[in-house]
Amino acid sequence: MNVFWFIPTGGDSHYLGTTKGGRDVDLNYMKQLAQAIDSLGYQGALLPTGRSCEDAWVTASSLLSVTSRMKFLVALRPGLMLPSVAARMTSTFDRLSDGRLLINVVSGSNPGEQAGDGVTIEYDERYKLTDEFLDVWRSLLAGNEVKYEGDHLHIQGGRLIYPPVQTPHPPIFFGGSSEAALPIAAKHCDVYLTWGEPVDAVKEKIDRVKALAEKEGRTLTFGIRLHIIVRETEEAAWRAANDLIKYADDETIASAQKELSKHVSEGQRRMLALSSGSKDNLEISPNLWAGVGLVRAGAGTALVGDPVTVAERLKEYQNIGIDTFIVSGYPHLEEAYRVAELLFPHLPLNSVQEKEQQFIKSNQGVVIADSIHPTK
Repeated sequence: MNVFWFIPTGGDSHYLGTTKGGRDVDLNYMKQLAQAIDSLGYQGALLPTGRSCEDAWVTASSLLSVTSRMKFLVALRPGLMLPSVAARMTSTFDRLSDGRLLINVVSGSNPGEQAGDGVTIEYDERYKLTDEFLDVWRSLLAGNEVKYEGDHLHIQGGRLIYPPVQTPHPPIFFGGSSEAALPIAAKHCDVYLTWGEPVDAVKEKIDRVKALAEKEGRTLTFGIRLHIIVRETEEAAWRAANDLIKYADDETIASAQKELSKHVSEGQRRMLALSSGSKDNLEISPNLWAGVGLVRAGAGTALVGDPVTVAERLKEYQNIGIDTFIVSGYPHLEEAYRVAELLFPHLPLNSVQEKEQQFIKSNQGVVIADSIHPTK
């Protein structure tokens, strides 16, 4: 397994749907979080994108000098960026970070935000633009001089002077559940991402993308975006899950659901359907809880339980082909430690993460009476 964390540039808190327990996500806090991710054995972190977040590229750049090994999964936004400018940004970041950049392709957001950004093309057309964008972006990073005539992009003599460290380009992560999105993912991405749905639903999606990739002569890997609520006991974990939304009242949930229903994203529609807009019956499959999606856009589900149980649920996803897990929890600094300390010892981490965990765990606990090491 490759396990990533999340940097919550849109805000952090002990609770959802309320200012109570809220926390300012300033540069100081993001440095603390990035250094925790860097030292705890995570592969890296996803940075969100959109008008409710700090800019992901500027944020990631500001954290390079305080980290040494973590990778930054940062969004490219076809329609908001030109592919040549995006290629230069990609190459510069990759060079300055010594190959610590990963690319998250985000084709759009809700219609209101798109219109506010001046992007007015229809939903399916976004993916046609994304296809053209990635054709040009990939060709530039491969060192080609680009002449391109598409429906949306017209490039004459495009060139990139400074190549990236990673060849032919940093790995591309791509999410999207619609009929328009899946063929573009199969053609371009290295890692196909899905949000946390029940295992059978995720398997169905993986099988479809695999078949489309085979037609392109390509082999992909797969990742999932989930929240984690892990505690020493099952009872404590479910108590923490319920506490997370205890201040989200019916009015707040109804307002959030109304706003989220404006999204045209198929993935967001599927997240909304899991919770039904109510605090009742939120365990939608064993240990998979849809409470986060009552008020949060995007990833709306969490795995809840004790370390052994949560590890087994993650392995169920691994058994159907998921090898990358982008996880998070509220508040993110404390939960980054909790997940690494409680859950990582029960996971088949990749060799780099495993070595880092062994180093971190080599001298645990407080020395007893200034002379005796605590027993395991």
